[in-house]
Amino acid sequence: MGVSAGGRNRCSAYPGYVDDRQLVVDFLNTLDVEETTDVLAEAAGWRRWAAERDLRADPLPAARAARDALRAAVGDPDARTGPLRAPVHIELSHGRPALVPASAVGAVLAAAARLAVLGEWDRVKICPADDCRWAFYDQSRNRSRTWCSMRVCGNREKARNWRQRAGSHG
Repeated sequence: MGVSAGGRNRCSAYPGYVDDRQLVVDFLNTLDVEETTDVLAEAAGWRRWAAERDLRADPLPAARAARDALRAAVGDPDARTGPLRAPVHIELSHGRPALVPASAVGAVLAAAARLAVLGEWDRVKICPADDCRWAFYDQSRNRSRTWCSMRVCGNREKARNWRQRAGSHG
């Protein structure tokens, strides 16, 4: 259910990723409602996730707070929002200014900021299915995609609605 990598982000300051969309969505999906798993349940899982992306893991409470706030910002009704801060500085690299994060949370927030500046932040969404809540990047032309997967969550919801309508007529 993950997002597929799009074009290269030439301004990326973190070595493990070339796509801001993928980094943000992967971070949001460290919580898997359907599988009832949470990478941020233990420090070891979080350190492993960050290391796989060549990033330095923040303290676990900071990672959880960042994930909750970002999930709330993109539409997860079960997530708690709150202010976020992460050390990020700007460097001139190859003749261009670049956000340079000091940690994994900083890298995710820098990626989210770049998406916002590019007008793409509203394409990061949370599947509204209560038993899913998977984060995804809406690549549709008119930004109208609702479900992480029309074949799975969309069809389940359509079938539920049909059963409700059919049951109310009988």
